[in-house]
Amino acid sequence: MSELDQKVMALAEKYTPLAAEILAEIIRIPADYVDRSPDQGGDPQCGLSNHEGPRLEYLKRRIVEIGAVRAPDDVWFDEFGNLVWKLWDPNDGVPADQKRVIYFDGHSDTVKALRSQWTEKLGGGIDAYDGCVDGDRVDRAFLNRELGWLPSDQEWGNLLFGRGSADQLGGVVAQVVASKILMELESEGSLHGVVICSYATVAEEDNDGGGPMFIVRKALVGAPSELVPDVVILTEGTGDADKGALGIYRGQRGRMQIEVAVTGRSCHGSMPWEGLNPLEYGAGILVEAAQAYQRGDGFKDHAFLGAGTRTASWATLQSPSDCAVPDRFVFRFDRRLTVG
Repeated sequence: MSELDQKVMALAEKYTPLAAEILAEIIRIPADYVDRSPDQGGDPQCGLSNHEGPRLEYLKRRIVEIGAVRAPDDVWFDEFGNLVWKLWDPNDGVPADQKRVIYFDGHSDTVKALRSQWTEKLGGGIDAYDGCVDGDRVDRAFLNRELGWLPSDQEWGNLLFGRGSADQLGGVVAQVVASKILMELESEGSLHGVVICSYATVAEEDNDGGGPMFIVRKALVGAPSELVPDVVILTEGTGDADKGALGIYRGQRGRMQIEVAVTGRSCHGSMPWEGLNPLEYGAGILVEAAQAYQRGDGFKDHAFLGAGTRTASWATLQSPSDCAVPDRFVFRFDRRLTVG
């Protein structure tokens, strides 16, 4: 291990409390908004896709405060709404067009927290935004059944709970703290010959890949070589109970979102033979699709990327009332691809 590697490790350990502080706060921030009405400055969807503003404004301020960029102008919002910050060593003597360009990307939105379920199912000890508020009240048996594994009691104080701690706010905070470490070790050559563009992308949960696609289609079109990445690192959470808590993975399965619309003919629920029920026909499609997936029909496997998958992920129903045959049923499949 080089001397620079050792110094990186030492600073990573030193700044672990800082990382935990920032992560806890960006998880907590929606609590200031979700329970207040919009006319009182609230936002019931704070933290979700297209509602990341308060979280990103806090991150932008903290990136400057902790010295994770050279100057305040080195962190900004792009036209898509992504938070961007850039690092480089202007005195390394390497021409701009010969520097290696590294992109870091993590999304800054989360899915809906279902806050009441956290409270009810975990015994009131863990809140979706405030984290572990009373460790003694946590139903650890339930948590263990849900997760399949819990660390020892001695490690409990090192855990950080809340919506986004695993997906994917922890990755974004890792980018921020890594930037601080790189800046502090600049004189040691940490940024020699490289440009680092770090992104906290928005609206990923509702629009997978929309932020990076904006970068590829807009920001990089006609861009000079010092902006075109040689390497892209996605800071998505990794690791498992068997392989360990952290891993660096290579490869990404593609994803499709397939929307199926079943149009029927509505009628009164007392005379269903007069209509065509799209919910019942659609349910038949879903059952058939699930059975085909369970048999592996049409799903290839790959030694490196794994097998293709398909699951029903979302649905909506249009009906004049709950005592009528509906007129339209729409659902979506989440389809993950593999080689072939």
